[in-house]
Amino acid sequence: MFPIVGIGSSAGGLETLVQFFKNTPNDSGMAFVVIQHLDPSHKDMMVELLQRVTPMPVMQAKDKLKIKPNHIYVIPPNKDMSILHGVLHLLAPVAPRGLRLPIDFFLRSLADDQQERSIGVVLSGMGSDGTLGLRSIKEKAGVVFVQDPDTAKFTGMPGSAISAGLADVVAPADELPGKILSYIHHAPLVSKRGPTQEEKTRNGLEKVVIILRAHTGHDFSLYKKSTLYRRIERRMGLHQIKKITEYILFLRENSAETDLLFKELLIGVTSFFRDPKVWDFLSRKALPALFAEKSPGQTLRAWIPGCATGEEAYSLAITFMELLEKSKKHPRTSLQIFATDLDGDAIEKARQGVFPANISSDLSQERLGGFFDQVDAGYQVSKPIREMVIFAQQNVIMDPPFTKLDIICCRNLLIYMTPELQKKLMPLFHYSLNSSGLLILGSAETVGSFSDHFSTVDNKLKIYRRKEPLSEKFPVDFPSSFASITPTASEAPMKQKEPANLQTLTEQMLIQKYTPSAVLVNDQGDILFISGKTGKYLEPAAGKANLNIFAMAREGLRHALSGAFQKALKEKSDVVVPNIRVGTNGGVQVVNLTIHSILDKKQMQGMLLIVFSDVKDISDKKSDKQSKVIPADQTRVRELQDEVQRLLEELHGNQEEMQSSHEELKSANEELQSTNEELQSTNEELTTSKEEMQSLNEELQTVNAELQSKVDDLSRASNDMKNLLNSTDIATIFLDGKLKVRRFTEQATRIFKLIPGDVGRPLSDLVSVLDYPDLYNDSTEVLRTLVFSEKQAPTEDDRWYKVRIMPYRTTENVIDGIVITLVDISAMKKLETELRDMCGETH
Repeated sequence: MFPIVGIGSSAGGLETLVQFFKNTPNDSGMAFVVIQHLDPSHKDMMVELLQRVTPMPVMQAKDKLKIKPNHIYVIPPNKDMSILHGVLHLLAPVAPRGLRLPIDFFLRSLADDQQERSIGVVLSGMGSDGTLGLRSIKEKAGVVFVQDPDTAKFTGMPGSAISAGLADVVAPADELPGKILSYIHHAPLVSKRGPTQEEKTRNGLEKVVIILRAHTGHDFSLYKKSTLYRRIERRMGLHQIKKITEYILFLRENSAETDLLFKELLIGVTSFFRDPKVWDFLSRKALPALFAEKSPGQTLRAWIPGCATGEEAYSLAITFMELLEKSKKHPRTSLQIFATDLDGDAIEKARQGVFPANISSDLSQERLGGFFDQVDAGYQVSKPIREMVIFAQQNVIMDPPFTKLDIICCRNLLIYMTPELQKKLMPLFHYSLNSSGLLILGSAETVGSFSDHFSTVDNKLKIYRRKEPLSEKFPVDFPSSFASITPTASEAPMKQKEPANLQTLTEQMLIQKYTPSAVLVNDQGDILFISGKTGKYLEPAAGKANLNIFAMAREGLRHALSGAFQKALKEKSDVVVPNIRVGTNGGVQVVNLTIHSILDKKQMQGMLLIVFSDVKDISDKKSDKQSKVIPADQTRVRELQDEVQRLLEELHGNQEEMQSSHEELKSANEELQSTNEELQSTNEELTTSKEEMQSLNEELQTVNAELQSKVDDLSRASNDMKNLLNSTDIATIFLDGKLKVRRFTEQATRIFKLIPGDVGRPLSDLVSVLDYPDLYNDSTEVLRTLVFSEKQAPTEDDRWYKVRIMPYRTTENVIDGIVITLVDISAMKKLETELRDMCGETH
């Protein structure tokens, strides 16, 4: 097998392609496929232009063309191109002109076809086409080379690939061929020379895992060895390191390389609605079935481990919203998605929800318009969708799982783990799911031997449903037990705890029984210390652990707490809020809230102490004493009743005014919302037009570069022809179809009184020293009959010229004027004599 290099370029790409192939050896053993943004209505000249700079055969791709090494293939205009088993296939483009992404389309197919042998190159160009294709290449353990934006005429495409973290090598276009050759000639890490060498490689691999664990805190010993080998081999090839022992030393000396290797091993590649059949099944059958089991108002909970940059999580949220819009049976049902990944940078990108413009190849225009907002960097997931997803950094091997879930979507994560770890994760997923919850795996993953834990919903799509196992009890290894911990010999046995003294025990009892519950927080509300039992006032928030007091405050407490907290911060004094009705589990309690602003303790300055004190409900006291109230004067009672009635009527009037104002505000809000939707629609149309114009501009840039190169060639050819005619000493005049001067040689000025300004003048207006009065008439006759004419004519200085008049034919064999040549007969005879003499001397 030989390497196949996919090269994507756009505006300004011709110049960089010339630089690239000028520095590519013609016996590199690689095949090159060039993908450009081309004008579909313009004849492509890329093949002709590239053939001038390289001895390798350059050809335009054809359907079902078998790729050969040391060849260059160029995509034809108005086509999408794919590759299967080393054979190129041409397809009619589906997307409208201006929205096509041919580079992404080909690079994705290249990644699927060549796997870890795939090589992607991105050169100068506008937009972000190519970025998603490079993601697929990285996922398959291929390698990515990107032109240095500082040397690119247009930095859009190289910049997009680099900002996405996909570039393995960044260099000028003329240096990229050498770096690619160095990479493919790198020896494989796993040698076949014998068991001794393999043992050394295994030992080296274990040392790399130790270095990673020490640097990142994450253990990769439970990952598949083949995956580790391939990723380490890539990094060694990029740095031209031949031995793993040398790479281990390189890792220890360069922490940045350790971070890059860690990123490589995470394989954080995904896309929106990957495997559309899975999402179609979820939308049609799986989610509606879960809806049917939930009461209106209940929340569906989903967990997506290994979410990377969040495309999978957002795809699930969009599918849920689409289903909710179609179904009116459960309008209050909501979805909460927990999306976790080991890569903190990927989680941060996922939270922002900003993706490049070329995600349009994975999403329909309806989804882009309904669930995304246009931003400068591309598209951002709309706020309602972002609020449905909680992103958190989590190690599924080491950290506790989420529980009471309805869906676990763990696709293409288990394939990178050893079978032993997979067998530990399956019971964990079973434990985390609710009864009849769904487990969704990747196309190459199964539940294995845990068929008694999960029933198959769709075997082809790898969707399973939780079921109770045959045995009532089965072992579940929680993440803390996944990694075996071997105690060292130096560890001493734990000392028996000394009993606490009576004073300490008494103080603890007094604190627990008589001291009010309190929490110590910082100026942001993050809880630093808890004293006493605070469960009646605070409760953990759903999702990732959040120890902020505003997130944990129970119903009824949050509003009063927020206002008092801000007042205590601003005034630097104690704030008391009495008689707050706080919801408990099935009831209501009355609480006094006191916030102390700490100023005197140096180590605690800026912190606040929040104290909760229970109060007996006032209404209960009133009801107890109601029977003991002394009857008041009837007149006073009547006055009070009238006053109450007046206040009630005034309150009723105020309520009606508020209702009216509310309706007016609601109406105004609806009008504003309608206007906003119209503006958003207009913005989407303008964005689409902008994208189309940008794509057309790229095509025009490519055509302009080709035409400019052609003009330069024609200019050189014209100069060559002019020099040739001047060197023959033959007077020549070119006339157009109306017998007007089009062009002439220097020798013609000796016979005709020609100057540069005479171009465009009729032949009959020219003055000459030639005694040939019928020249104009003969020229007219030749132009009419297309019959060649030749005569001899003298000049005033008694020189004779052979005058030839012949039709002028274009490259399309169209008669477009005549050509008059005048040959000096005496000069020709003299030249003939000299040649005869030279031949005689030779003889």
